Amino acid sequence: MRNTFLVPLLLALLSAFSLPSLAAAGKAGGDLPATVASAEMATSMVNLNSADVQTLQESLAGIGKAKAEAIVAYREAHGAFTSVDELLEVKGIGQALIERNREKLTVK
Repeated sequence: MRNTFLVPLLLALLSAFSLPSLAAAGKAGGDLPATVASAEMATSMVNLNSADVQTLQESLAGIGKAKAEAIVAYREAHGAFTSVDELLEVKGIGQALIERNREKLTVK
């Protein structure tokens, strides 16, 4: 009979102490990824007019060596990109690939 009173009492005490700490941890944990993500985004922008083959290949999803070389070759043949959407002119680059990487791409 004693155990039936102690178990709920113990659970109530434990939950009372753990909920505020979980809420504080959730707030702090929620802020950290946003800060880290924005810092990563600021440093990981890829300028289509200056990036080399290796940078394109390593920084962009779905871009291997051949597509990275095609991007650089297009830029050398036609001059600087005026917009990210101009990538559609590069053989092997489609709208889905651009949309997947749009937030990482810039032209300066």
